[in-house]
Amino acid sequence: MARTRFKIDTKKNKSFGLNITSMTDMFTILLVFLLQNFAASEVQIDPVDKLRLPTSVSDRNPVDGIKISINQSELKIDQKTIAAVTNNEVDKSSLDPSDSNFIKPLFDELQKINAELVAKKDVKLGRILLQADQELPYSALRKVMYTASMAGFPNLKLVTTVGN
Repeated sequence: MARTRFKIDTKKNKSFGLNITSMTDMFTILLVFLLQNFAASEVQIDPVDKLRLPTSVSDRNPVDGIKISINQSELKIDQKTIAAVTNNEVDKSSLDPSDSNFIKPLFDELQKINAELVAKKDVKLGRILLQADQELPYSALRKVMYTASMAGFPNLKLVTTVGN
């Protein structure tokens, strides 16, 4: 007895149906992947006059925090001038006489802000974004960092521009 092969009955006039369920699943996974890796920052950083930021190759987005800027003429919180800077150092009149690393007006202003943030349970609590001129010596930055940590802001991020 001769074997016959099983043949699928196909009609030449029948149209081909496309199953889009698998394709929809694939696009959904792709969309979720792209949304997770999308680099969008909610932090608004305004450039400060007479301030040249250092460059960095880091691609991390900044976190929201209190914005402090220091250039060769002044120390500011947001747009409010806190202390004068001369010869790349914070003026002696703003420093505590018993601690030369402690900037008293900066501490007082950060204490006020900290009290407001604690009351609101804000995400900025304990965080500072520091914009510092690239020409300033580390000693000036150290005074700002020391004072900020004493005022309850231990998390400090240095703002940079993206370079190659």
